[in-house]
Amino acid sequence: MASNNQENLFQNTCENGSEHHCVSIVPIFNHLEKSQMDEIMKAVHSLTYKRGEIIYHAGDKAEWLYIVNTGKIRIYRLSESGKEQLVRILQPGDFTGELAIFKDTVHEAYAEAMSPAKVCMISRTAMQNLLLKYPSISLKILEEFANRLEQSETQTTRFATEPVDTRLILFLVENMDVHNQRVELPMSYKDLASYLGTTPETVSRVLKELEMKGYIRKKNHKRIDILNVDALLLL
Repeated sequence: MASNNQENLFQNTCENGSEHHCVSIVPIFNHLEKSQMDEIMKAVHSLTYKRGEIIYHAGDKAEWLYIVNTGKIRIYRLSESGKEQLVRILQPGDFTGELAIFKDTVHEAYAEAMSPAKVCMISRTAMQNLLLKYPSISLKILEEFANRLEQSETQTTRFATEPVDTRLILFLVENMDVHNQRVELPMSYKDLASYLGTTPETVSRVLKELEMKGYIRKKNHKRIDILNVDALLLL
C-alpha cells in the first residue's frame, strides 16, 4: 500500500530546481546531454520525508524509481522473527526501486529516511519509455546491479568465513578516506551492527580494543582516524 506522501505526490512536487539537481547527480542520468536530462526532469516528482519516515514497506507494490536528492535512506529487511538486517545506506545520487522498471513486483525490503530527506521519483511507465529512448541508461543500471551483486556476495562470504572483528576492520578500511586515513561512519553503531551481523555492544567493544592497541583513534561516534592501516589489516 502506498504511503500518504505518495498519494499526495503531485501536490508535493519540489520547487527551485530540485529535480534538476536530482537528475544531474545520479550516475544513471548524468552522462546524458543537457537537453536529454531536461526531458527526464519532466518525469520527475519530489517528496520530502522526515527522519524515521518510511518511504516504502516490504510488500508494497513497486511502481517507482526512487533517487536520493538530499539526506540519507536506509534499506533493510526483517526476518520472520523480526530481526533487522541492514542492506545498504543510500546517499545523494543513489537510487532504489529499480526492479520495478523491469518487472511487475513488490518491494522485499523497507526504505526509511535516516535524516530529513528529499527523494525524487520516476514512475515505472516513464522509466520504461526513457530506457527505450536512451539505452545507455539501461547499461548504467546494469552496472549498478553488478556492483550490488558483488557487494552482496562479499558480505555473505564474510558472514560465513570471517569473525566480527575482521568484518569491522574491513568495513573501516573500505570506507576510509585514503587522503587523510579518516572514516566518517555513514550510520549509527546500531545500523553498523545490523549491517555486519552482530550487536552494537560488540561493535563498541571491538572499536575500544582497537583504540587501546593504537590502531585507531575515535574522535566521536561518527569519525574514526586510522593510525596504522597496514598493521590493522594484519590482525
